[in-house]
Amino acid sequence: MGCPIEYLGNNVELVISPEHGFGTDALLLADFASPHRKDLCMDLGTGCGIIPMIWHRNGIAGDIYGMDIQPAAIQQFQESIERNGSPSHLHAVQGDLKALPDTLPLGRFRVVTMNPPYKTGGSGILSSARSDQIARHETECTLTDICDAARRLLTFGGKFCLCSRPERLADAVCAFRDAGLEPKRLRMVQKRPETAPWLFLLEGRLGGKPFLNVDPPFYIQNADGGDSEELLRVLGSYREEETHE
Repeated sequence: MGCPIEYLGNNVELVISPEHGFGTDALLLADFASPHRKDLCMDLGTGCGIIPMIWHRNGIAGDIYGMDIQPAAIQQFQESIERNGSPSHLHAVQGDLKALPDTLPLGRFRVVTMNPPYKTGGSGILSSARSDQIARHETECTLTDICDAARRLLTFGGKFCLCSRPERLADAVCAFRDAGLEPKRLRMVQKRPETAPWLFLLEGRLGGKPFLNVDPPFYIQNADGGDSEELLRVLGSYREEETHE
């Protein structure tokens, strides 16, 4: 039996697996980054390729790259590309962000994203599954490594967008600035107004001047406990087709 398929809307299909799936944080990051139609884009640590495939669904026509160190993840992403007719602007790249392949258009990307491991190396209980270790813990890369890779990929004025847990915010801001990625925009994600944030979204600009805009919080639920209007907007046509068989 093959891997399950998620239907993202606009006839876009995504291959998922127990090892390489996605969560709400990836959907929020894809929306937060919001590339322009012809931007050259890269998603680091792409896993199943959910962020590139959302951008493709949304009509981004510039070249979209998804890179991951895990061959199985890239094979899965490549299967998704093929299921969707192998559009020439989608690229699945297997590689280590600490040693970016020379075949990439370094220094030319307008948008780079990463949904990174949330736990520092040596913290928490490591999963027995290697794919989970890489996704959740800094076993293969640190925030410094990630920001250095984004700096090498971006053109001047390009943006790097990252999501993480609130306890890593200070680490992220420091890593951004050390890499020359000036933090320009911050948004906290909360379940409801009375609950503490569980995620932040941070945008940095290569060569940007100091000035941080703090957006209103993103609420996951409305007062009745249902999905908020903004979450429904982010889910978009994915929600309409999520029960597609």
